[in-house]
Amino acid sequence: MNQWRGKWALVTGASAGIGMALARELAAGGTNLVLTARRRDRLTGLAGELSAKHDVRALVCVANLAKPEAPREIFTFTEGKHISVDLLVNNAGFGAYGEFRKAKADRLIEMVQVNVSAVVHLTHLYLPGMIARRGGDILILASTAAFQAVPYITTYAATKSFDLQFAEGLAEEMRPYGIRVCALCPGSTESEFLEIAGQPHHTRRPQETAKKVAHVGLAALAAGKTSVISGFANWLGAETVRFVPRRMVTRIAGGMFRPKEK
Repeated sequence: MNQWRGKWALVTGASAGIGMALARELAAGGTNLVLTARRRDRLTGLAGELSAKHDVRALVCVANLAKPEAPREIFTFTEGKHISVDLLVNNAGFGAYGEFRKAKADRLIEMVQVNVSAVVHLTHLYLPGMIARRGGDILILASTAAFQAVPYITTYAATKSFDLQFAEGLAEEMRPYGIRVCALCPGSTESEFLEIAGQPHHTRRPQETAKKVAHVGLAALAAGKTSVISGFANWLGAETVRFVPRRMVTRIAGGMFRPKEK
C-alpha cells in the first residue's frame, strides 16, 4: 500500500478488527496515522507498535463517535497538529442483533450516529481540504448487509445501505476534483463485531480475516473503484439478490437471522 507513503491517514475505530488491520496495512506502506477510537490503551499500544516497526508517525485521538460533537473534536485535533489528512477511513461502526421492538432506543440511535451521522460529518469536515489540494481518498466501511433488508439486524443493515449509496454517489461528485471514494463491503469477518452486536454464534459462512478485508478495501480504493465486496461467496450472494423479488429476499434473510427460541 505505497499509494499513501509519507502522507497522513485518519482511521476511525482503529482499536480492533478491520480498523486495526487497516492501520497496520497502511503503516506497512509508510503511511503516517491518526488513530481514533474510544479505548486509549489499545490505541496507544497500536501506535507504539506501528511507529517502532515501520518508522511512521502514529498519533492517538481518543473520541466516542456516538457523541455528535466527536467528529468536530477529531478535526480540531488534526488541525491543531497541522496535519493534512489525505486518506480518511470511516471505519467505526457497530450492530445490534434481535427484534427491533426489544432493542433499547438509545442503542439504536447511537448506531445511526456512529454508522451514518459521524461518517457524513467527518467527510464533510475533511473534504474541503482535499478539494483545495485537488486530491485525496475516502474509504467508507459498508457491508454485504447493505444490499438488502435484513430482519433482526434491521437498523444496522439500513445504516450500511446508506453508507454504500453515500460512498458511490460522493465518488461521482468528487471525481472532477481528483478525489477517490470507495465503499468496502465485507461479509462476516473475524473481529469483535458479532460479540458487540449480541450474536456471537450467528454466522453461516466461514469468516474472512480482518487483514484480508483491509487489503481488499485499500487495493480497491487505490484502483479507483467506487465499491468492493470482499470475498467471492459474499460477492455472489450480494449480486444474486438483484434477480430475486425484494420481499422474497427479505423473507429468506428473516429465516436465516430469526433468533432461536430459548
